[in-house]
This record gives sequence, C-alpha cells and structure tokens, in this order.
Amino acid sequence: MAVYTEVGLADAQSLLHDRLGLGDVTDLQGIRSGIENTNYYANTERGQWVLTLFERLAHDQLPYYLRLMEHLAHRGIPVPAPQPDARGELVHSLCGKPAAVVTRLPGSHRLAPGVDHARQVGAMLARMHVASSDFALHQPHLRGLDWWIETVPVVLPHLDGERARLLETELAYQRSTLGSDSGLALPRGAIHADLFRDNAMFDDTAGEDRLCGFFDFYFAGTETLLFDVATCLNDWCCDMATGALDPARANAFMTAYTAVRPLAAVEHELFNAQLRAAAFRFWLSRLWDWHLPRSAALLTPKDPGHFERVLRSRIDAPWSPGPTPFPA
Repeated sequence: MAVYTEVGLADAQSLLHDRLGLGDVTDLQGIRSGIENTNYYANTERGQWVLTLFERLAHDQLPYYLRLMEHLAHRGIPVPAPQPDARGELVHSLCGKPAAVVTRLPGSHRLAPGVDHARQVGAMLARMHVASSDFALHQPHLRGLDWWIETVPVVLPHLDGERARLLETELAYQRSTLGSDSGLALPRGAIHADLFRDNAMFDDTAGEDRLCGFFDFYFAGTETLLFDVATCLNDWCCDMATGALDPARANAFMTAYTAVRPLAAVEHELFNAQLRAAAFRFWLSRLWDWHLPRSAALLTPKDPGHFERVLRSRIDAPWSPGPTPFPA
C-alpha cells in the first residue's frame, strides 16, 4: 500500500459515486503502509472504504482475490467486502489501472502483539483455511517457488559473498524440499500469504481486545496451507530484535490453529522447512524492493535484514509444534 498513481477527488467520485452508488466522496487520503499497490482511504455519505489501484496485477488476475474475499465474507470470516457495480463486477478501472473498492475494517493494528493476539489470529487463520476449502477458483501463488527461481539471479549481483551464498543455498534447499514426495503431499488451498501484523485489525472499545478481521488479500494464491501458518508465526510470534520465535506466542497460535484444523503428519514433518520457506520469501522480496526500488509518492522500502535474521534463526534453531494439545 503506497501511492504510485495519484487519484484526485473527481476521479474517486466517478467510481464510488457514479459507478458504485456509494455516495459522495467527502474525504480521500493516501495510505502509506505497504509497497505493492496504490491505496486510498475514501469516506462517503454511506461509509468508509479502501480504494485500491493495482500497479502490478493484471485485470484477469484480480477476480481470484476479490472473489476469495467475497467467498470468505459469505462464510462469516471478517474480511473487507468488495463492492460490485451494477453488473455485479468487482474489478473496476480508474486512472488507466484496474481497481477495487472494499469496505474498511474497524479497529487498528497491534504491532507489538501478545499471547492472546497470537491465539486469536491462529484460530481465525484456521477458520479461514476451512472456509476456503470449497473455494472454486485456483490461481498460483505469485510469490511462490517459481518467482523465487526467477528473482534470485536478479538480486544476487547486489549481495556480498556470504549473503549470496545463503540465498543460493536456501533456494536449493527449498527446491529439493518442495519437490520431494513429502513436499508435494502438503495440503494445499487458498491462502492469504501475507498475513502480517499490519494486515489485521483489533478493537478494544468494548473492553477485551478483539480481532476484527484480516485484509489485503492481494498476495493470495493456491499454495500449501502450512506456508500461511509459517508466515504468521514468523511475524506474529517473532522477536523483532533477534528473529527468534517466542515460544509462548508460538504455542498459543498453534494450539488455537490446530483446535480448528489439525495438522497432517506431513505438515509436522516439514514444519520448520516451511518456516524457512516463509522467511526466505520475504527476505527475497525485501531484497528485491530494496535494491530495485520503484518510484512512489509514499513508498519506504522495508529493511531486508530482518528476514535474513529470521531465516538464519530458523536454520540454527529449528522449531515445530509438539503433539496436540501443546504445553502452555
């Protein structure tokens, strides 16, 4: 979520009011967080919305993400609801770019999550995986293994010898692991693939801090469900200074997750390999953004060093959940 394409009030009005019938636009503010798409908060007479212009995704790729959000919303998972036009289409066009408008979730981020936050996210992620099991559309995870193979040679010239060796060695490990019989047997389905602390909302106005929902599904794809679990653990249950997993948060997350969707034996077998895969994916993408940046009005590339530390920690200190129920 950055601003690559400037959207004026009249442009927003033409989409939200004229085409979607959401009322007059009263306020329009660019969103700083994120790095992939152009995003604005838009307020109208009828509510609060998020307007997204897609900078890399093609028009024909977008129905997967938006229909997945629609599918999950219909099954009671708290996610932003895409707004259709008069023909029922969810993908629109604005300023020469494909666009979408979704409801804005209430609440705010928890950037220093505790055990209970991790527990709630784990339970909701499992509910989301169960709810998406009958989602009819399929689309490859666009930041999966094929992208890693394509991107590593682009990034390598920018790295010193030690980091270059780690990148190449981990890619070889992941290719071997994911191509093995066990790797190919991992349960698969529609995943979020980017469920970081800043892609969930909590609200404590009623007292207890309550998870309000997940958003930003624009890295979603058909992938191993365990990759989603690993991505969450590497962020929600991570010591940000060292990259190490926090056992209390990790156990709370996994206890809540497996109470809804128990892990298969092959998922236990490859658990730490998927933690490494998730760390590798985000280290690689941050290296790419850092060394090959795009121009955007509000873009600040994220430090790739954090996920290098996470990857090294998962290699040096492998972690996997114990048998259910996990010890407190």
